[in-house]
Amino acid sequence: MRGRPGRRIARVAVGSAVMAGTAGAVHHHQQKKWDAKDQAAYQASAEQQQLADQQAQIEQLQQQQQAAPPPPQYAPPPPQYAPPPPQYAPPPAPAAAAAPSYVDELQNLAALRDQGIISSEDFEAKKKQLLGI
Repeated sequence: MRGRPGRRIARVAVGSAVMAGTAGAVHHHQQKKWDAKDQAAYQASAEQQQLADQQAQIEQLQQQQQAAPPPPQYAPPPPQYAPPPPQYAPPPAPAAAAAPSYVDELQNLAALRDQGIISSEDFEAKKKQLLGI
């Protein structure tokens, strides 16, 4: 044996570490490739599934259109007779003496004046208004 025995152990240890580091880097690189390949396969599968779903939806809509009766091409014929005219309620009868007469109104105002609720001037003004003077 030539040289120191400790150096040989150090060389072996360093060589092993370099090989382990290289192997780790290669493994990591390979793992990234596999992940990218898996991702591409997943995307392709998802796109195929989406296309298949769209195609199924198109077919379903086409079947619904074929099953539905076609819309009429012409307007329905007019009725053979005219409908009867609408019946309206008769107009209300004129109100019979709904408003109090001028005499009753003046008597009520005179009673309010006599009780002192309204003044004589208010009574005269309202009397002129009722009589149209």
